[in-house]
Amino acid sequence: SFREDLRRFAATCRVVRRLRGARIGALGMRPAPFNTVRYSEKLLERSGITVESIDLSEVIGRANRLNDADPAVRRKLEEITAYTDTTGVPQPSLVKMAKLGVIIDRLIEERHLSATAIQCWTALEEYYGVVPCTVMSMMSNAFLPSACESDVTGLVSMYILQAASEKPAALLDWNNNYADDPNKGVLFHCSNLPKAFFTDTRMGYQDIIAGTVGKENTYGTILGRIAPGPFTYCRVSTDDLEGCVRALVGEGRFTEDALETFGGYGVVEIPNFQKLLQVICRRGFEHHVAATRDTVAEAVADALSTYMGWDVYHHL
Repeated sequence: SFREDLRRFAATCRVVRRLRGARIGALGMRPAPFNTVRYSEKLLERSGITVESIDLSEVIGRANRLNDADPAVRRKLEEITAYTDTTGVPQPSLVKMAKLGVIIDRLIEERHLSATAIQCWTALEEYYGVVPCTVMSMMSNAFLPSACESDVTGLVSMYILQAASEKPAALLDWNNNYADDPNKGVLFHCSNLPKAFFTDTRMGYQDIIAGTVGKENTYGTILGRIAPGPFTYCRVSTDDLEGCVRALVGEGRFTEDALETFGGYGVVEIPNFQKLLQVICRRGFEHHVAATRDTVAEAVADALSTYMGWDVYHHL
């Protein structure tokens, strides 16, 4: 219908308008093993996207200077405890999260940032003592998307989906197949997913790196099962060798299939899923994928191909 066409085109316009002029804050370098999240600042800049690099030591240093009784810290602490169930989480860890949140908020305002990608392990855990996941989840839920592992193009993917859907976006791992169904798989992160993705949440600790840096230094993850329903996925990647920006986009649904694990997780069903996995592998798309809880793939594909001039694969 005309009304639906108009809504779709409005979503396309939002994506293009917000991408051109977006300011991405890169807080810290990528973790050393994560070669897949490398990207070209120059190619993004050609599309109107600026990357503002911020040293992680500045974030940690400024957070450590804050007093526990600082009114901004107390307010942020109240926001955190109102956001999710913090039962069992030590109070000193919650205060550290609050200080971290205050400093990131200030950096966003000072640098006029649209979104943030953060080096979430292991420097923060070793030298500050918490994971940033809850703070990042809260930002994403408040339409200031925040991506883990300094994945800047993953963050751009989140920013695109948020603009199109006007709903929060998350960044997840393509994790593994589900049972013997070729069209089902598991999306997972450890996690910093926005609260809007879940049926229910609680705060926990980061199981994966707790054995390395100590459980006491890894509190702050958001744990829960992703609620069932339709979603759109997107992945942006810069191709330095060809001098272009590539993207893939498509739709699927989160199911209610049985699954028990840690972090933030869900079972997905995607048409022709095996073909999509082949495209991801053969075209070199990264293991992270952005998602939003709405069906906006057509609008996103139009925005990125027609108006941004990117090389887009629209999976159907």
